[in-house]
Amino acid sequence: MDNGSARPDDVRSKRTFRDYLGISARGFCMGVADVVPGVSGGTMAFILGVWEELLDAVHAVNARFLRSLVTFRFGDAFDGFPHRFLIALVTGIFVAIFSLAQFFAWALEHHPVHVWAFFFGLVLASIITVRVKVSRWTVKEALALLLAAVAAFVLVGAVPVETTSAAWFVFLSGAIAICAMILPGISGSFILVILGKYQYMLTAVVERNLLPIFIFGCGGILGLVFFARVLRWLLRRFHDVTVAVLIGLMAGSLRKIWPWKEVEENVLPASLSGEVLLSIGLGIAGCAIVVIIERIATRRSA
Repeated sequence: MDNGSARPDDVRSKRTFRDYLGISARGFCMGVADVVPGVSGGTMAFILGVWEELLDAVHAVNARFLRSLVTFRFGDAFDGFPHRFLIALVTGIFVAIFSLAQFFAWALEHHPVHVWAFFFGLVLASIITVRVKVSRWTVKEALALLLAAVAAFVLVGAVPVETTSAAWFVFLSGAIAICAMILPGISGSFILVILGKYQYMLTAVVERNLLPIFIFGCGGILGLVFFARVLRWLLRRFHDVTVAVLIGLMAGSLRKIWPWKEVEENVLPASLSGEVLLSIGLGIAGCAIVVIIERIATRRSA
């Protein structure tokens, strides 16, 4: 048991520049997911094997770290702090958000079915692959999965509302949305849709309007630091139940990203047209990507 727990830290300490490029690539995938309402960046982090390390890294932002920063003792602050991992991951996330926000704004407007089909395949396959992270399935884990799936199913069916664009609410939206962004199965972007701030923040990113981005980011940092601690504690104390809940959240979120809709209601495609076949193909491609990534990750950890 001790050998198994020591191995990840040993691997992390020996990372090369190429390894950090790989972490940036995973961050890029998370950023892509975070741009799209209904798709969780946390799901991508979970699939790509960096989710628990991200929680550990955020947990390292503690009183000692902050006190060292405030007193300009940067050597003490970053001694043992996983700054290289965070820099690599966050760089990938921001590159994706700022480079693809405009593309996804266009794609969701002109080709929504194709976008949703691809991400539906990603999430569906992730549910299948992540299930093995539960070491032992019992009635408790199954019930946790079921309740989480129902909760997510109801949540993603919520009707978006109009809200104020005052600084305090943008800050609060950032704090709430970032919690969802690191929680597999719940989309931070969709939480912004519910809060009435998705289009507002997407426009701010596209137009490089830095003030609302800064306010939103400050709220996100605060929410991330506190919420990540809760998740980390749950994983350490109730690992299998927590993972079962996360799988349930991913399953329930499929309601939101079902590709074919009529007035926000999920429907089956009317016929197997070329467009429908293309969408199905994109969904299969999404599934294949997850399976390939999972197999590569399994071989590397073997």
